[in-house]
Amino acid sequence: MSSTAKLRYLRIAPRKVRLISDLIRGKSIREAQALLNFTTKKAALPVLKLLKQAIANIKQSSQIEEGNLYISKITVDEGPKLKRWMPRARGQVSEIQKKTSHIILVLDEIATKQKIVKKLKKAKEEKIQKKEVGLQKGEERRAEKPKLRPEIRFLKPKVEKGTKRFFKRKAF
Repeated sequence: MSSTAKLRYLRIAPRKVRLISDLIRGKSIREAQALLNFTTKKAALPVLKLLKQAIANIKQSSQIEEGNLYISKITVDEGPKLKRWMPRARGQVSEIQKKTSHIILVLDEIATKQKIVKKLKKAKEEKIQKKEVGLQKGEERRAEKPKLRPEIRFLKPKVEKGTKRFFKRKAF
């Protein structure tokens, strides 16, 4: 069972938040909390709060232990930009964009992760077996296939080593 938590309109640029999200993606809950507690980035605190919110959501909805959870998906999308103006020299104005972020965090059970890995391994094994069967059939087909034109090898002239060239390169 998975749990989703969203944080919208965070007043930190998405590029800066993605540094933190990449750090904890795929980690267990305890490992992610330890990383976020000791990271010295501004975005670490809101992401930690979001993680705690997702844990509370999954505890309330089902009886799952905290140690059995991991971060299966975390995405950081761009939110709307607040546009401000700064006066510059000679009466000009330059735009300042204050960027916002939307974060979506999904928690899942580790047991389901292991089941997915097992399914992938099983699918790979089936694919390999199909290839082996296909190769065996292909070898049988090659053995059955007659040579169409064996006389072609007699039609090709043999070029002996050391013969003179007929066409020499002309200087221009």
